[in-house]
Amino acid sequence: MDIPTWMRNYTGPSDFILVGFFSQSKHPALLAVVIFVVFLMALSGNVLLILLILSDTRLHTPMYFFISQLSLMDMMYISVTVPKMLMDQVLGSHKISAVACGMQMFLYVTIGGSEVFLLAAMSYDRYVAICYPLRYPVLMNHRVCLLLMSVCWFLGSLDGYILTSVTMTFPFCESREIYHFFCEVPAVTKLSCSDTWFYETLMYLCCVLMLLIPVTVISSSYSSILLTVHRMNSAEGRKKALATCSSHMTVVILFYGAAIYTYMLPASFHTPEKDMVVSVFYTILTPLLNPLIYSLRNKNVTEALKKLLGVRPLF
Repeated sequence: MDIPTWMRNYTGPSDFILVGFFSQSKHPALLAVVIFVVFLMALSGNVLLILLILSDTRLHTPMYFFISQLSLMDMMYISVTVPKMLMDQVLGSHKISAVACGMQMFLYVTIGGSEVFLLAAMSYDRYVAICYPLRYPVLMNHRVCLLLMSVCWFLGSLDGYILTSVTMTFPFCESREIYHFFCEVPAVTKLSCSDTWFYETLMYLCCVLMLLIPVTVISSSYSSILLTVHRMNSAEGRKKALATCSSHMTVVILFYGAAIYTYMLPASFHTPEKDMVVSVFYTILTPLLNPLIYSLRNKNVTEALKKLLGVRPLF
């Protein structure tokens, strides 16, 4: 990314102002405390889940490897936006430099894009495990898992680089107020003095493609899984397969639903207030919910937690 180019294209001061949603609240201090508590809970929940997966040998499988990567992404995801937002509220300064804004945008889009593809990789892992259980150790060996993970990060970083480098080279008008609590691409693009219709159209098509490919993989995987589960003779096997897949589908619906609203719905559906609420949902609440979904609904994880805490069964 050519940071000097960003600065040459600016027509005014290099700092932006993050308006955020604290200004919309009647009790901003209370809201900040709530968000701080949620932030700590999300971090501790994801750290605990990663530690459980690393410490328990029963969890050293491809499925839990991907879950640990999801927790890592969620930790990074919430850390990119929330600390800056809380510090702004405490210090009373809502400025962010052009370089910091670009870096925040790049990290946010990279992690979000990587998570989109990771969820598709997780659905493929469940498809192989349930539909081809005998070939699972070969088809999903350690090398394949690392390759899939590398592809997810590469595609996410490529998306982050393209969107950030193009967005931050637009000339911006005198108004530097970003009606958001972080430097999100659509919110920053609105400040441009130039005609961004062509770029917004390309961004829309890019997001459709980025979401369409993983959604196709996920839909195909779970259609095959449902057919396989329906033909299972073991009721216990059906219950275990459906429990595992339902947890993953819950995460997919939460994340993809917010992404579709933000990047694919027409501008007439958007207002700054709605955009901030949806962003809070998938940047703050989703990282909190993901470890709960995978821990409370997963017997192996709960057993690993009891083992870590030294809790013994009563009978």
